[in-house]
Amino acid sequence: MQPDSTHGVSQILILTTLPDVESARSLARSLVEDHLCACASIGAPVESMYHWQGAIETAHEVPLTLKTRGDRFDDVAAAIRSRHPYELPEILAVPITDGLPDYLAWVDAESARR
Repeated sequence: MQPDSTHGVSQILILTTLPDVESARSLARSLVEDHLCACASIGAPVESMYHWQGAIETAHEVPLTLKTRGDRFDDVAAAIRSRHPYELPEILAVPITDGLPDYLAWVDAESARR
């Protein structure tokens, strides 16, 4: 992702996965406490299948969905990288194109720079 690709987008969802519920909870709590995201949703465990270093791998992972401002992507990505146990964590930004205005205002307020 290019550094400025989420700038100008009001709100985004950031998707990542972690190896277990405990690490997902820990990362989610730190991101919310630091106001890097307004909300973190921890999903049910999933089985992932992917190519890694020339082989097909499978892993049980816990998805984490983060709601934040578009201009916080770089900060959130850096925080995830510094706290994530994987060598190459999934960090994807999905623009929010529409939503309940009051909810989106809340996301803006809670994830604004302090």
